Amino acid sequence: MLNAAQLAEFEQNGFLKGDVILSASEVDHLREELDLILEGKTVKKPVLQHNMRPEEADALYKGMKMSVTEKVIQIVNTWMASDAYMQQCAHPVICQEVAQLCKTDTLRIWHDQIQYKPPITGGPTPWHQDHPLWPVIQPADLVSAWIALDDAVIENGCMWMVPGSHKWGDQQKYMASDDKFMPYHRQPGFLPEGAEVKAVPFEIKKGQVGYHHSLTWHGSPHNRSEMKRRGFAVHYMPGHTVYAPTSAHPMIPYVEVKEGEIMAGEHFPVVYNVG
Repeated sequence: MLNAAQLAEFEQNGFLKGDVILSASEVDHLREELDLILEGKTVKKPVLQHNMRPEEADALYKGMKMSVTEKVIQIVNTWMASDAYMQQCAHPVICQEVAQLCKTDTLRIWHDQIQYKPPITGGPTPWHQDHPLWPVIQPADLVSAWIALDDAVIENGCMWMVPGSHKWGDQQKYMASDDKFMPYHRQPGFLPEGAEVKAVPFEIKKGQVGYHHSLTWHGSPHNRSEMKRRGFAVHYMPGHTVYAPTSAHPMIPYVEVKEGEIMAGEHFPVVYNVG
């Protein structure tokens, strides 16, 4: 359970580092399951599996400039392909702490995702806010839990966050980054008075969980190291989240409720409920 200081930190910054909650053997098991999914060897399949960055890019490796095919392998709804990942989505510590952050007594899975940046060729994940990519669910009260399957550090492309940005509303179309992957706002006057766009690294250890609000600015640069960077994120909906069909999304074919109704159903399972 999160204490008052941790809850205040999340309220101020829009992100928070939790504890190491998985043992080395538990992480190894999730890695093995991930390999089976990547190789297409599971009976059940995820909703989506693709490379988010298929373009060519120049990179420096051991002093040599080379052209690489960048890769950020994304798998959506790993829980549908693996019972081990379903159990992870329902991890009692994570769910209790996310419920605290969401101020709710019920949590459902919106969806989960793997993002894997392989060594050397791992590409960036551009600066973004999550909820503007999910306008089909409202309101923007979701909290994500990001579990590291490898140490996520600056060298292998860990996430970076902008403190306080979850309080600035939907700024997605105004976000950009400079040559050093630092974020900036194309129209600063659209930000609240006193807002400062200053990114900080969000390094977390293997087996550790980190939390962020669905409006927090975040992104991650290239992985040019020889380390893998595998992470598993679960995007949790508080109990009052409703369906608002305004745009396309890979999960829409699985929706069974009508507009304005609570987003529920077998593909959006309850993983936490008080009582």
